Amino acid sequence: MFLASASGGLIALGLVATATRVGTAFYAFGLVLLPTLAFIGLVTFERALQTGLEDYLLARRIALLRDYYFHEAPELGQYLMSAPHPEVFAAGRRQVFRSVAGMVGVITAVLAGATAGLIATVASDHSLAATLISGLVVGLAAIVVLMRFQESAFIRTTTTPLVTEFDREDRASKGKQTPPPPVS
Repeated sequence: MFLASASGGLIALGLVATATRVGTAFYAFGLVLLPTLAFIGLVTFERALQTGLEDYLLARRIALLRDYYFHEAPELGQYLMSAPHPEVFAAGRRQVFRSVAGMVGVITAVLAGATAGLIATVASDHSLAATLISGLVVGLAAIVVLMRFQESAFIRTTTTPLVTEFDREDRASKGKQTPPPPVS
């Protein structure tokens, strides 16, 4: 939905630019459209990141379960696929750009930079230097912030133990129970 919104919005912006000969209506439309698209991108980035992290956690749990079966019931090995642990896919600093959230983050950063450039264009009476500098600074800052946020969320997720407090309490309480007396 985000990519459809972004492409449709940019096509509309191009049509308005053609129709108004890049006049006041174009700037007004652009200053409403671009921040809106950047906001939609930010929300999409957040949700794509959440979904990716949930997928990673589920893959870790599946790998643990597969390991358990290989260890406890080796006769099931012929029915289980041997797959690498999810950590194998998580390696590298560029991984943040190879995810759905990373792709959305890059597009969102470009939209944020375009918004800043458009604001600078209007504020500086069409100075190309002000437009390029502000757009570049805001776009790069946005991409750095989004990618670092994604990387830190991934690090927190990969270092979080899969056993929850509830699991620990449940195991501890089961260990304290005494077995029922034998039936005679």
